[in-house]
Amino acid sequence: MLGTELSLMDYFTEQQLEAFLEAFRSLGPLPGILLTFMKSFIPPLPTLVIVGANAAIYGMWAGFLYSWIGLVSGCLITFLFFRWAAGTPYMQRWATKPKVRKLMNWAQKNGFNFVFLLSMLPVGPFVLVNMAAGLTRMQITSFAVAVALGKAVMVFCVSYIGTNLTDFMEQPLKLAGVALFIGASIWMNRRLQAYFTASSVPLAPDTEI
Repeated sequence: MLGTELSLMDYFTEQQLEAFLEAFRSLGPLPGILLTFMKSFIPPLPTLVIVGANAAIYGMWAGFLYSWIGLVSGCLITFLFFRWAAGTPYMQRWATKPKVRKLMNWAQKNGFNFVFLLSMLPVGPFVLVNMAAGLTRMQITSFAVAVALGKAVMVFCVSYIGTNLTDFMEQPLKLAGVALFIGASIWMNRRLQAYFTASSVPLAPDTEI
């Protein structure tokens, strides 16, 4: 079983992914969106490699869009599933585990900021973040905006750097554009966080929305 898992992960190299996307390019954006969508359900998939392959095959902006759509839609489906299942006996027992409870407390206290900041990271416990946010019954709109902004920052940076690696080697000042984009996203995050904090209403554990 372990050998099968390792051989599966060995397939997800940049060269293999680019060959896969090129072979199915006649299907349009679907292969690129599907690969990043799968990340929410198969955590070991290499986000950096998949996003980089999309940018290499589809181009900077199209690759960015397809990767962003796939990642955000996968996060939303995972979040909505665990939000729906939060009241089931199995999930209530699972949520009492110390590590799960700690993550849920963090998500409940930080909410929007918790999802946004962790969504910006190119590597991390994406599935656990979506699960924790769903189990704490975070507002759907708040989660959607936070994950959309966070993934936009991450995917843009990875796509931009990946498609301009040679230019960065010759002109490091081009990194200023990435820094400006991140700064603007953080400013927007603070504004939206203040809005959702002011408009949010604490929910009882068994409250349905």
